[in-house]
Amino acid sequence: MSELPPLRALISALDAQRVRYLLIGVGGANYYAPDAGSFFSTRDRDFFLPPDPANLLRAWAACEACGLELTVTGEPLDQPRDLWLAERIVALRGLTRASDGRDLLVDLTLVMAGFEFESAWQARREFQVGVHALHVAALRDILRSKALAGRPKDLLFLATHKDALQQHFGVAPYDYRFTDS
Repeated sequence: MSELPPLRALISALDAQRVRYLLIGVGGANYYAPDAGSFFSTRDRDFFLPPDPANLLRAWAACEACGLELTVTGEPLDQPRDLWLAERIVALRGLTRASDGRDLLVDLTLVMAGFEFESAWQARREFQVGVHALHVAALRDILRSKALAGRPKDLLFLATHKDALQQHFGVAPYDYRFTDS
């Protein structure tokens, strides 16, 4: 797999392990861009996983197959990486970070603000990456999740890129401004 660019190699490994995931966040939003000039800068990729310990275990195996280092809260993911450990991470809705130490930084998250995995899965879109389908959350869901998360960096992204989202992605401002009412 080393001949493939790192993200393509990971997608291939996730597919080989039958991992269910959705690419979310800015990395996911970029797949909806009409051209390369419309991409948004991001350092990492966020993969939203269902709260399924067996699926998480397969995701870890895929990352390991690509030579990625796995960490939780900045510390190496414990060994053995077994179902017991995956069950604990799922119960805590913990985030696992996978990195090659150079170009690829991936967060395996069990949380997407405002969404359960199955509902987001039903609305997904698939993009071809080589011979594999990349599962990406719906753009509207990605933007709504950012608004609902309410993190300063997400709100800044939405406010800063409001015009670009409307012009290049066809998403009007009212499409991603949500309230709890």
